[in-house]
Amino acid sequence: MSATGNESEARAFFDRTESELLALAIESSRADWVFNTFITPDTEELASKASTRLIAATVHRAKEANRFRTVPLPGDLARKTRLLRLSLPLIAPPDLAEADELVRTVAAMQTTYATGRHAPPGRAEAVDLQELSRILGQSRNPVELQNVWIGWHDIARPMRPQFTRYVELANRGARELDFADTGAMWRSKYDMDPDSFALEADRLWAQVRPLYRSLHAYVRRRLVERYGPELVPERGPIPGHLLGNMWAQSWENLYPDLAPPGGGATYDLTKILQGRHTSPTDMVRFAERFFVSLGLDPLPSTFWERSMFARPRDREVVCHASAWDVDAVEDLRIKMCIEITAEDFHTIHHELGHNYYQRAYARQPFLFRESAHDGFHEAVGDTIGLSVTPEYLVQVGLLDRAPPPEGDIGLLLYTALQKIAFLPFGLLIDRWRWSVFSGEYGPDSYNRTWWELRERYQGIRPPVARGEDAFDAGAKFHVPANVPYMRYFLAHILQFQLHRALAREIDWTGPLHRCSIYGQRKAGKRLRAMLEMGSSREWPDALEAIGGDRRMEAAGLLEYFAPLQRWLDEQNRGQPVGW
Repeated sequence: MSATGNESEARAFFDRTESELLALAIESSRADWVFNTFITPDTEELASKASTRLIAATVHRAKEANRFRTVPLPGDLARKTRLLRLSLPLIAPPDLAEADELVRTVAAMQTTYATGRHAPPGRAEAVDLQELSRILGQSRNPVELQNVWIGWHDIARPMRPQFTRYVELANRGARELDFADTGAMWRSKYDMDPDSFALEADRLWAQVRPLYRSLHAYVRRRLVERYGPELVPERGPIPGHLLGNMWAQSWENLYPDLAPPGGGATYDLTKILQGRHTSPTDMVRFAERFFVSLGLDPLPSTFWERSMFARPRDREVVCHASAWDVDAVEDLRIKMCIEITAEDFHTIHHELGHNYYQRAYARQPFLFRESAHDGFHEAVGDTIGLSVTPEYLVQVGLLDRAPPPEGDIGLLLYTALQKIAFLPFGLLIDRWRWSVFSGEYGPDSYNRTWWELRERYQGIRPPVARGEDAFDAGAKFHVPANVPYMRYFLAHILQFQLHRALAREIDWTGPLHRCSIYGQRKAGKRLRAMLEMGSSREWPDALEAIGGDRRMEAAGLLEYFAPLQRWLDEQNRGQPVGW
């Protein structure tokens, strides 16, 4: 379509478009909430239909907006023209039957994932992912761990042909909006061209990779001590089923086996919470009070009435934690099967970070009701989570006194097992999907290339040989659910950058890992300024608003973990590092 129109016409077009898409987004969000919290063929059908309508209207409007792409427009309209093409992670083909097939395929994969079950040894009945994950985190029996790992990964086998078709149809839709493929469309959301963003991700990984390798070497050596070199090689990749997590993306469940001798964490937050008979609602109240202490408003009453905090006993649901802004204004919710653990305590802070971001930019036009880029959305709650320090726990009555600095290595190691262990996994999922979407990896090599990347980046391998009849990538929620994953990698860099910026805002002079901004309204004001921008400006502007930087850097992360890096270097002296 040739470039025609003027500023007045463009403004009228976007007024109509945003009104239409807002209504369709609310309709889709409501239908999707019902599907996620009450999985039946009927709710799947309703959610699919609503999603299809939203996608079709977005594609139609984005094509119409092409006529303004080369028209001189003021900054807000030019940005809306660009963001409209990037507002959905999934674009359907123009053929209505294929569009409907694509949405149904994704919904069917999600249902397979959500209803997946496996019967571990000694269990008469099959159990869900939540229980299987509990076994992986607690058991140290390698036979049991292998059985559970294989059992869950095998639930993804039926998805393989569905995923192949999804890739074909999703790419067809992306090309309708002039993207090379769906992966290129995802990478275009970062205010730079797709190839430049791929290089940016590599640059950030290069900054943090040495710390990950040090952590990997330390963990591997300790696992060799527990399981022997016959099971864990002294120089090779670690078998993934031994790392306490279904995807080996976080290793904190191994902390009791890895704690520094005499220098471990001096409190167990899970035991504290359980000992106080903390309820799921209590867990959420703790997180809400943190945001309120920064000067932000309490959550609306509807949040407490409409959220899902626990797994219902009478129906299938998607337990994967998520935050919702159903009406794009004030109907905020979280969906989560909360367990009374330290992990879920942090996860709730993370999810409320989404809700408070959603509320802050609700006054923006519809197309700007998003984060600066998706990594910012993931980073906000985790930035707050970094302030869940011993001193904070004392302030809210969960600890009587903060442990002395001698325990800091233990606390840092525990945090690193969560956050540093995650980094390569956060990067490789989309690295794999980008190559699948581009055609570099075909259906005949899905599983082989998946494990090649996991070994290259994570230094892990499967417990047994996995052939091409398996589809192990599908055993991670975000793959069948069509959720881009690079946001989580970026968030694990950004949260430390934002934490350091807010620490400086309150003139913090102690170790960065001991800083909490709880109750610091000066920090809250700085945070709010960034949140309220939404996506109305390019992300370097948002980053500058909170800390003065215009480039993502791992310097904050490296400063935070500097004491641990020195300790790991000492522990690894004379030991093999790498795989």
